[in-house]
Amino acid sequence: MNTVDEKKASAQPQSASSPIATPRTSVAGAPATGGADLTHVVGANLRRMRVSRGLSLERLAHQSGVSRAMLSQIELGRSAPTINVVWKIATAFDLPFSAFVSSKEQREIAILRRSKAKVLTSQDGRFTSRALFPFDGPRRIEFYELRLASHAAERAEAHAPGTLENLVLHQGNLELDVGGERSLLAAGDAILFRADVPHVYANPAAIDTLMYLVMSYAESVG
Repeated sequence: MNTVDEKKASAQPQSASSPIATPRTSVAGAPATGGADLTHVVGANLRRMRVSRGLSLERLAHQSGVSRAMLSQIELGRSAPTINVVWKIATAFDLPFSAFVSSKEQREIAILRRSKAKVLTSQDGRFTSRALFPFDGPRRIEFYELRLASHAAERAEAHAPGTLENLVLHQGNLELDVGGERSLLAAGDAILFRADVPHVYANPAAIDTLMYLVMSYAESVG
């Protein structure tokens, strides 16, 4: 996992459904070398999907909660969407956000260099998600590195029906709220939960939380 595309994030949890700082980059926090490419990939995918479904910008804005102006800027590659915005759009299409950052490049072996990673960030830069898999074909499993800053929280809206999340904490602590049920996790702990309900990741500690996520979909995506 509210319209976050034009408003500054506050210290409160962000809305995501649901992938940076200094120097602060837009394309969802990706390094400068890969950010511009990702911005255009997202824009091209958004336009292709919108047109294929016969949706106007106004209709999509109404369905997603993202303003028409922001959608237009994303399609033109002039604005880099945050994690929250991508999830809002993905939810409107009933697709995972990976569908919007896929360049469809196929390869036998894929080495994913950190310097060229596809990273998405919350608008305040305190939550980041790095894809640890190539977007090169249909799949039901996705693997991510998630970082949550000290005392930060990230709200995720319900994913597609049947979606499961399997998290393992590598560093720090996590308070996870899944549909109102809270679980406290420490480094080394793991949890499996249905992610087709709203959920919130919160870091109650004074150090950043580093965790790894395996997301499983009921149907193949990509």
